[in-house]
Order: sequence, then structure tokens, then C-alpha cells
Amino acid sequence: MFFFKTLSYLNLSILYVFSDILYLVAYYVVGYRKKVVRENLRQAFPLKTEVQRKAIEKRFFRNLTDSFAETIKLLTMNQRELQKRFQIINPDLISETIADGKIIIGMQAHFFNWEGHELAMSSRIGPLCEVVYLKITNPFFNHFMKTLRSRFGATLVERNSFTRHFMATRNTPRLIVLAADQRPQFAEIRYWTSFMGRETAFFEGGEKLAKKFNQPVIYGEISKPKRGYYTFEYRVLCAPPYNDDADHSITELYIDAVEANIHREPALYLWSHNRWKESKVERKS
Repeated sequence: MFFFKTLSYLNLSILYVFSDILYLVAYYVVGYRKKVVRENLRQAFPLKTEVQRKAIEKRFFRNLTDSFAETIKLLTMNQRELQKRFQIINPDLISETIADGKIIIGMQAHFFNWEGHELAMSSRIGPLCEVVYLKITNPFFNHFMKTLRSRFGATLVERNSFTRHFMATRNTPRLIVLAADQRPQFAEIRYWTSFMGRETAFFEGGEKLAKKFNQPVIYGEISKPKRGYYTFEYRVLCAPPYNDDADHSITELYIDAVEANIHREPALYLWSHNRWKESKVERKS
């Protein structure tokens, strides 16, 4: 931890030099998950040419290695620089809802740089930003990510403890952040639907929570104007009452938002994650 924190005091432009080297090694030498990335892009963009997909692939690996440098820098980045580099548009959607005494659910996806996004929000509202996370198996990196994510006071709740935690705090106004594109665990109830052209399983905890307790849901659209700078534009995805809404309606709206965001910024999505490792047919057998 001391080593990474010491590195984080370096200027980001210097850390990007390391990122450039890491990119060359990861892409051209090691080929880190290149087969997974290539297959995911082929399935997601069947109408694009191989040349077009290759360009997205290379930009993705650039973003991936840049995110390592940025994450290290986030350990010591001051609040002013953080909010300059990770700009949030329409943050009042959050603060005003909380001020009205309500819980608001933020359904996000794995776009770069999601760690900076969380810190930019928690730097504004502190412990009222509640992040539901999946525990990392490696103890060191689990501690590293918890230290980073709680730097500005965010409340961290491990995914398997969330239901119990929520019932104990269901009257506390706050923002609950869910990475709703995470692949569900085997024991969880899944909803299978089309996502980027393939049958995909989704965990509907966000939808069930919103409908049962009449909570609004927001989505932050991600863009990257230039290297080291991101924009997150918040909009209301859906709001109560949900009396006449069909089953899976919130999840489908979320998927539509994520897919549209992917088509606008294809190289920002986490293609190295084997999101489609499990198929619906395999699960039934």
C-alpha cells in the first residue's frame, strides 16, 4: 500500500508514461485477455469491419492501462483536481432527492473510470454515497480498493451483506450505487434478456428495491473528452409510482441506456470481463 501511495504523488503525466509501457506489454507481448476482448467485440458489433473493431480494441487497451495509472493517482488526488477531471453534470438530481428525505438508486455500469466516478460523487456527499461492492478474493487488493473507495467518506457495503444492511437503514436518505451490469452469482435469481446482441443474465436487485420502496433510479452517461478527463451526465431513468409498470421494466430501461452509451463510447466499456461466460442454455442443462 505504501508503494502505491508513494507512486500516486507523481504527476499524472508521468504515470501515463508507465501506462504507455504497460499498454505495449499487455497488448503486443502478453496479449492480456485479447481473445476475450476480440470475441466480445465481434459479437457486440457484427456490422463493423474487422478494421473498425481492431481500432476499438486498441483504444480499449489504452483506456484499460490508463485506468490503472488513474486509480493509483486517485489515492492522493485532491478534491479540486478530482472534480475537474471527473465532471458530474446534474449532481442536483442526487442532492435534491436526498434533501427531500428519499433514497435514490444509481444504476451504473463498468465504464472507465468508474472508480473516479464514485470518488467524484462521494467527495460531494460523503457517507450519503453508499457503494455496494463485490469482495475481491485477494486480501491486499480488497484492502486497497476499500481504502480508495472510502477516501471521501463513502459508505461501503459488501454485496452479500446488502439486504440485511438495507433493512436496518431503509429510512436513511442516501444514494445507493449499484454496478448493475455485474454478472449474477449462481445462487441469485436472474433475468435473461438480450444485451449487445446476446442472451445475458442480469441480477434485478436494483429494480426490486426501487419498486418495493418507491425509489427513483438514475443513470450517469459516461463520455471521455480527452485523456484523463471524464464526464458523467446524470438523468432520471425512472421514478415512482411503478404501479402500472411491467416486470423487468427498470432493468430494460437500464440496458437500453448502457447499450446506447456503449455505442457512443465503445472503447470505454470493460470488454476484458467475460460477461457472457455462461449461457442460458448451459444454465438450463
